[in-house]
Amino acid sequence: MTGASSPDRRRFLTAGTAVLGAAASAVLWLPGTARAAGATLPDGVFSLGVASGDPLPDGIVLWTRLAPDPLNGGGMPDRVVPVEWEIAEDARLRKPVRRGVAHARPEYGHSVHVDVRGLRPDRAYWYRFRVEGQVSPTGRTRTAPHPHARNGFLRVALASCQNWQHGYFTPYADMLEQDPDVVLFVGDYIYESTPSSAGPRRHEGTGEPYTLEQYRNRYAQYRSDPDLAAMHANAPWVVTFDDHEVDNDWAGQIPQDPAKQPHDAFVARLTAAFQAYYEHMPVRASAIPSGPHIQMYRRLEFGRLARLNVLDTRQFRSDQVTSQADAEDPSLTMLGAEQKEWLLDGMHDSPARWNLVASQIMMAETDILPGEGKLWYYDAWDGYQVERNALLDEFADIRNPVVLSGDRHLTMISDLKTDYSDPESEVVGAEFVGTSISSNGDQDQAAFHAQWDPLKADNPHWKLIDAHR
Repeated sequence: MTGASSPDRRRFLTAGTAVLGAAASAVLWLPGTARAAGATLPDGVFSLGVASGDPLPDGIVLWTRLAPDPLNGGGMPDRVVPVEWEIAEDARLRKPVRRGVAHARPEYGHSVHVDVRGLRPDRAYWYRFRVEGQVSPTGRTRTAPHPHARNGFLRVALASCQNWQHGYFTPYADMLEQDPDVVLFVGDYIYESTPSSAGPRRHEGTGEPYTLEQYRNRYAQYRSDPDLAAMHANAPWVVTFDDHEVDNDWAGQIPQDPAKQPHDAFVARLTAAFQAYYEHMPVRASAIPSGPHIQMYRRLEFGRLARLNVLDTRQFRSDQVTSQADAEDPSLTMLGAEQKEWLLDGMHDSPARWNLVASQIMMAETDILPGEGKLWYYDAWDGYQVERNALLDEFADIRNPVVLSGDRHLTMISDLKTDYSDPESEVVGAEFVGTSISSNGDQDQAAFHAQWDPLKADNPHWKLIDAHR
């Protein structure tokens, strides 16, 4: 919206966003909108900070969650709260380009997801929120390049596996100094494990989370880490989950400890976990869960330079096998038929120079049995041999496929090959496995080399393996 406009016409709402052109914006904030609603809120409503995510050439998702008492369910009244937001071209927010009001609803934990559109491609923006006179920290974000942009570069920071009890999230301080264009988080944002005093810090609560409030409290604790909060506030994130956001090694609607979690109880747990995940991530409304289902696989474009395919390797997978022979069962799936077709269609049709795949777990083979024979890690792609190998066959006809994954708590770079039993097999892509943010901590280097060096001869496609965080 540009040109002259009356004050009344400068304010309008939608369910999740309200936009206002810069030329019609004469005041710093919309006048008094949030103050007019209900009783005064407690101080500290922005205790969980701000974040942005899923950048488009003309848009971005802005996030916050109102939580003055973050470790006790949030501490908000049971009512809808209007929240003002604005996004600007400068760090002091003196050049606003969009403003509006979003509604923090109790059924979503008073989280706010603003899907801002009408922005310019490939540029930095600054944003903030306000409610009843309380102002959030200022966040910085960046839009994706123009769809036809061919030049330039993309700085992607790969992150995963941040166990609160294993250490502080200090790698984000280094990441912040490197100033990435986007942070790609491929799973294990929280850990569901019970509180323990064995590590440098302890999980909140008295046990594993099962209810929505318990998952909300766990996310709130993780969000209180200052380095994580700073990284969220300084770059857009693209996220997906792995297992620990729900429960260790879950597959579809199958828990790995059915004696402790009957099916109905686990489905209820999935429902709570997905709800809390959505409430704490800068994702679009398409990710609002429907019971024990959430739409997580999606595709993002970065001009003609890169296409990013974000996978969901948990909701649609077959249960993990327990033997080498079973891992070669052709009926097993990691992605499900629909997601697999979506992935391959998007990669074959891609106009991008680089075709990136965000995978929670490692795709390249990991033979952990020295010498004759093979022994695989069945929770990773090795446990789904036929589907994995079929994908790698397709990669041979795709331009520059690169898989970005986590889970291993190691840094690994591997060739992707059509046949890992043949050392001369064609290389069809590359995989980068990012080390953990904190999980397993700073490993003993001698112990690491004693365990992994003997495996290198059986895995010649490994080009680098390192245990430093």
